[in-house]
Amino acid sequence: MKHNCSNLYFLSTLACQLSECFDETSLELLSADLTALGYMLESLQAHKAAHDRPVTCEVP
Repeated sequence: MKHNCSNLYFLSTLACQLSECFDETSLELLSADLTALGYMLESLQAHKAAHDRPVTCEVP
């Protein structure tokens, strides 16, 4: 878990910097876009993992 702390510090610093540069509406839009990006990446990873697994069911 120690190696993940630097990512958290980076993201925290980035969030603080963005909050100082953007208005509330822009931050809300950016947050929504980044959330959507996260879901898209998660979906892509799930599809990739599903395609990397060997198929074990047989068609009768």
